[in-house]
Amino acid sequence: MHVTIDGVRREVEPGQTVAGVLLAAGQVSWRTTRGAGKPRGVFCGIGVCFDCLVTVNGVADVRACQRLLVDGDDITTETP
Repeated sequence: MHVTIDGVRREVEPGQTVAGVLLAAGQVSWRTTRGAGKPRGVFCGIGVCFDCLVTVNGVADVRACQRLLVDGDDITTETP
């Protein structure tokens, strides 16, 4: 399977989450807090904290730790 993350095409395995692929690529932060601009990525890993938000196929505020990748997905992070 292939997905695009911040304009870069990547090969991924079925069953991987967006967060899993980002972490495996060494990207531990992909957005920042509104007020302080502090880095955010996966915190809880179970979809409760909403720290890992990304845009998938034009849909904003998708929890990266919960979203399983689908062939052809286009993921955009806030801080590539």
